[in-house]
Amino acid sequence: MANPTLFTRHRLAWTLVAAAPTALAAQSGPPSIVEYSIPRAGNFPHDPAVGADGIVWYTDQTNSYIGRLDPVTRVITDFATPTPGSGPHGITVAPDGGIWYTAQATGLLGRLDPKTGGIEEYSLPDNARNPHTPLVHGGLVWFTDANNNTYGRFDPRNAKVDVWAVATPNSVPYGLAAAPDGSLWIAHLGANQLGRVDPVTGRLTPFPLPSAAARPRRLVVTPDGTVWYTDYARGFLGALDPATGAVREWASPGGTSAGPYGIAVGSDGRIWYDEARTGRLVRFDPKSGQMSVVAIPTPGAIVRNMASDPPRGRIWLALSGTGRIGELELGAVR
Repeated sequence: MANPTLFTRHRLAWTLVAAAPTALAAQSGPPSIVEYSIPRAGNFPHDPAVGADGIVWYTDQTNSYIGRLDPVTRVITDFATPTPGSGPHGITVAPDGGIWYTAQATGLLGRLDPKTGGIEEYSLPDNARNPHTPLVHGGLVWFTDANNNTYGRFDPRNAKVDVWAVATPNSVPYGLAAAPDGSLWIAHLGANQLGRVDPVTGRLTPFPLPSAAARPRRLVVTPDGTVWYTDYARGFLGALDPATGAVREWASPGGTSAGPYGIAVGSDGRIWYDEARTGRLVRFDPKSGQMSVVAIPTPGAIVRNMASDPPRGRIWLALSGTGRIGELELGAVR
């Protein structure tokens, strides 16, 4: 456990108007992808998050900014992290509206107040100095540390940090998601396993995947408790039943080298994920087992993470490599 240092330096934001979006219809009509260009030069959007109000937040890893996109006004506002060069990576919106992010380059967690734009930063111990994906769960901020083979939780009430090491060596704890039963799930990019975390004790139970070559990167959990994950190394979409440990797999349309990456559940009830090496999104229907693809308009985009907004029928994409934020229009909740 460590006693984090609190930083309260506040940087004023400045507002930029996003370029007019471009849209590309899917192969057979809707859904469609709308792109918003980020004005700040040299930007690198890494992860997106969306609040209950529909406002989209994202990390600009290269410039060390947190961005805010209003889909109604198409205005982008960005906020400099108090520590320069902190390399913000993952981002999430808490139930209270606060924006939490991982400052991977400097071993910090940050919280942005959406009402004032003020940012507070909290330092992490040495065994969690490369925080990766954050998630607010039960009032605590959970995070993975891919480079230190650890995961942890931060208590905003007293700044207490607990960190656990994964028993599997070099497992690379990566994607993080919450399940309906209150547990947390971690995708281990360096091993063929998923991990279920008890949020009370922090204990991790490994769930091995059938193929020794499997390398799960991101994951989501559907209301029925099924854990869906992208197998980045083998080019598969996978589904784990936690009750039985049974695993089902579907080959990605782009083949073994497609590089499945970011994943989300859409308002259409389908599983959406990115093929990092083909520039396409894949739509999977769990009922029929059918897949279809939607091309990302601007070539060269890699979607490392997605954020679903079911009430508005949207999925938000950080289009890394193209300096854009993507909006996938699915329609209202069915």
